[in-house]
Amino acid sequence: MTTRIRVVGMDPSLRNWGLAAGYLDLDSLTLEVTCLDVINPVVPTGKQVRQNSKDLESAYQMYEQALGAVLQAQAVFVEVPVGSQSARAMSSYGICVGVLGAIRKSLGFYQVTPTEVKLATAGTKTASKKQMIEWATTKHPEAHWPTYTKSGQVLLSEAKAEHQADAIGAIYAGAQGVEFQRSIPMFRNMVSNAD
Repeated sequence: MTTRIRVVGMDPSLRNWGLAAGYLDLDSLTLEVTCLDVINPVVPTGKQVRQNSKDLESAYQMYEQALGAVLQAQAVFVEVPVGSQSARAMSSYGICVGVLGAIRKSLGFYQVTPTEVKLATAGTKTASKKQMIEWATTKHPEAHWPTYTKSGQVLLSEAKAEHQADAIGAIYAGAQGVEFQRSIPMFRNMVSNAD
């Protein structure tokens, strides 16, 4: 008998917040991906709308949708973004970290770095977006990857898949981490008490 828990991985971004959900086997750390999504906030447009109003609306929508995605999870893994060079990218970073802080107040999560995600998946800290997508789609063909049709051919939507691949990678990196490994007995106990 295997012991599985519901997990969610997140790859936060201001415009494309990647989500992956599924079941993690605590014995083998095998992941079954059951759901992929990308949160794309719909923000007001026009010259009369101030940037801070757009950012506030984005933060609200990201919080509502991300919190909804993690409420049924028993473990959540997040690739926490790192700072950036430009002022606008730094604003995006601050908004994402703020949303994560609000989510963390409701439900704790395991933090991983972008480097940890790349090493746990593609095996190199310099893995490209294309390598991450290739790793994730090969490892998890069962996932419902986003596609589009062009000239009668069904193609992978790499623009969405890159964020979903990183969300899956966050689960792998977090599951290998010391903090989660120490929590496995607690999860086993929680699952056995629920039966």
